[in-house]
Amino acid sequence: MPSPRRRIGAHLPLGAGMVRAADRAGEIGADAIQVFSDNPTAWRRRAKPPDELPAFRARLAELDVAPIAIHASYLVNLAGPEESFFEKSIGLLAQELRTADQYGARFVNVHIGSHRGSGVEAGTRRLAEGVARSFESADSDGASAMLVLENSAGGGFGLGATVDELAIALEAIERQHVPGDRVGLCLDTAHLWGAGVRLNDPAALDSFLREVAAKIGIGRVVMVHLNDSRSELGSQTDRHQHVGAGMIGPEGMRAVLLHPLLEHVTYYIETPGMDQGYDAINIARARALVEGRSLEELPAEALDMRGSRSRGGPQPESA
Repeated sequence: MPSPRRRIGAHLPLGAGMVRAADRAGEIGADAIQVFSDNPTAWRRRAKPPDELPAFRARLAELDVAPIAIHASYLVNLAGPEESFFEKSIGLLAQELRTADQYGARFVNVHIGSHRGSGVEAGTRRLAEGVARSFESADSDGASAMLVLENSAGGGFGLGATVDELAIALEAIERQHVPGDRVGLCLDTAHLWGAGVRLNDPAALDSFLREVAAKIGIGRVVMVHLNDSRSELGSQTDRHQHVGAGMIGPEGMRAVLLHPLLEHVTYYIETPGMDQGYDAINIARARALVEGRSLEELPAEALDMRGSRSRGGPQPESA
C-alpha cells in the first residue's frame, strides 16, 4: 500500500533574499513555507511591503509551495496582565494579519501566550479580548488570514499546555464574536512532549488526538510544527532537535506524520541548523519516516546544535 502524501514544509529565513528563499523551498522538496514577515524581536514594522514580495509569491506559486504561514513576532503576548504590553501586542498582531494578505499567507501562527502569574482564567480572558481586537483592527483593512494559536510546553506560565486549556481559550474567543473558522490550532510536537504527551507511545498519541477531536474538533488543527525535542518528557521546556534524533525519536515522529486524524494538516519543520543545510536533511528525514524507511545517524556536531533560537526561528513561549 503506498504511503500517504503529507504536505511537509519548513521555516526558512528571508534575510538572503525572498526569491532565493522560495527557490530553496523548491530545492529541498518543501511543500509549504513558514516565514517571519519582519524582525521577530522588534516592535517596529517596515513601512511598506518588500520590493521582492510579488516575485516571491509568484515563485512559490510556480513551485506549488503552499500554504504560506507567517510566524508572528515573539513579542506578542495577549495573555499577560501588563496593559501597555497588551496594547502593543494587539497592534503588532493586527499588523501581522494585514501583512499575511500581502504575502498570500493562509495562516498567521502565534504563541498562545503567558499569563505571567495572573492565572489561567485572567490570561484566557485577556487572550480572547486581544484576539477579537486584533481581528477588528486588521479586518477593517480587509485581512482574511486564519490566526493559528500554538500550544505551550507549559513553562513560564504558558497557556495552552493541555487540551482543556486550548478548548477553553477557543471558546472564550468565540464568545468575543470571532468566527470559529478564523482561528485554528498549531500543535508543536516539542511543546507537546514538554507538556507530557508521550508521542512515542501510539496509544498515548491516539488518546491525545481523540481528546482534541472530542473537545475541540480535529478540523481546528491546521498546522503541526514537526520538531523533535532535546528536553525530557513533561519538563515544560522547549528545545528543538532534528527530526527523529531527539527524545521523541523516529517512531514518535513517524506516528505523528502518519496518524489518520492529522492527514489534513500541513507540517512545518523548525529544527536546528536550517540555514546550514539541515533544512534539506530534515525534510528528507520526515519523508523517509512517511515512507517507512529508517533514518541515518546524524553526526555529533549536528546533535550539539542549539535549537530554534540559534537559527532565528521560533523561541520558547516564555521568551
